[in-house]
Amino acid sequence: MDLNEIYTTLIMEHSSSKHNRRKLENPDLCEKGHNPSCGDEIELELKINGDIIEDLAFTGQGCAISQASTSMMIDLIKGKDKKEALELVETFIGMIKREINDEEELEVLEDAIVLKNISNMPARVKCAVLAWHTLKEAFNK
Repeated sequence: MDLNEIYTTLIMEHSSSKHNRRKLENPDLCEKGHNPSCGDEIELELKINGDIIEDLAFTGQGCAISQASTSMMIDLIKGKDKKEALELVETFIGMIKREINDEEELEVLEDAIVLKNISNMPARVKCAVLAWHTLKEAFNK
């Protein structure tokens, strides 16, 4: 399998996967994210215990990239504390903006590293970063 196949497979798996697509009961934080250029709309719901992100899920619809990116982000940050989560958000956004290229530094992103090449597709960048920006907004409130 070449990198493009891995990329496509992971995007398809995550965008069609339902394990992160649900409503949480009594979430502590809710934040809507919207990307007008593509019509992507998501709502993140988080359960926070102290500083730990105990659970998070999303609802909404959009292109495969926004949905896959959201699911990958959730897998990555569930169980982490806010500080770690925000560091991962910055790393992901840095990767997409091509500010971080060091493979070792990017390994912390796990599956989400496959979205690295989206930086070559300016029209898709907003789709990829939607959930990550939405999470940041939720924490800034």
